[in-house]
Amino acid sequence: MRLKRVTMQEIADACGLSRNTVSKAFNGRGSVPETTKNLIFAKAQELGYYQHSAGGEPVQKNTGTIAVLTQHKLLSHNFGAFFITSFTDRISRFGYTMKMYEISREEITAKKLPPHFDPKETAGILGIELFDREYIEMICSLKLPTIFVDGYPRARESLINCDFISMENITSETILVSRMIEHGAKKIGFVGDYEHCNSFYERWIAYCGCLYKSGLSVNRDLCILKEDGLQYENIEWLLEQLDAMPEMPDAFACANDYLAIHLMTALKEKGLSIPEDVMVSGFDGSMEAALVQPSLSSAQIPSSDIGRLSAFFLAQRIQYPDFPLQWVYVKTIPMYGESTR
Repeated sequence: MRLKRVTMQEIADACGLSRNTVSKAFNGRGSVPETTKNLIFAKAQELGYYQHSAGGEPVQKNTGTIAVLTQHKLLSHNFGAFFITSFTDRISRFGYTMKMYEISREEITAKKLPPHFDPKETAGILGIELFDREYIEMICSLKLPTIFVDGYPRARESLINCDFISMENITSETILVSRMIEHGAKKIGFVGDYEHCNSFYERWIAYCGCLYKSGLSVNRDLCILKEDGLQYENIEWLLEQLDAMPEMPDAFACANDYLAIHLMTALKEKGLSIPEDVMVSGFDGSMEAALVQPSLSSAQIPSSDIGRLSAFFLAQRIQYPDFPLQWVYVKTIPMYGESTR
């Protein structure tokens, strides 16, 4: 990021503090609480202003490499492509270079880092599309500035020793399922492996909670919950799952758009009309959701914003390692297509 000389008043106004407090924080004079100092320094960095140390010397431009650890090719899906583009742009503006490591299944199982990963040359770590709990804990044990995007199922029930950012799942999924109930659905199935990742698990929890509040029951016989994998894009396999159900649900809530679009193809193969016979909702707000026929009801994820925020939080963690760990959920927005009534 290109920095310009800070004015104390601009930072004070942005923080809701007096200019005198900001001046004390930068000059190291007087008694300013540590949390207030962190707020001031973080806001100065966020605004992109030129900062000075207590001795009056300018802070050097950030240098070092950010290691991006992932188990999947990020450009192969909607969220990853938009996320990594904005993250790369923002982290480079903070003065860092980036190196990507694709983690193999063998490395996940053995809890090993890639052979060319050097912690001494790494300023910080971004973990994305990594959902193995023990591997995430191993990464955190390196005690390098680290942020994870999404995580393993039930991550909210653990104390992860790093920063964490995710799209908000529960509210939008609740709204999508509630809308199908309001329009007559009484037998609603869920499609997706809720043990795949934390976001899928939270969408499952929202689905279950919504049915419970509406006086409806969760019938696993009307769900497709097999382990996540390529079989979900196999229409013949999906038809087998649908044919094995004791009855056809009124609606399906799918863990993401990818699953929903393939399910819609299978439902059409069975001669069912969407949404007249069966309603379908997804999650992601992908470009394909608007192009498929009928258009898919989904939840828009601000992928680019999550990328920019991840870069900012990681840069802040590198500069202020004692700043409290942050768990951040970014708002998603339900988008209604023609796949629900």
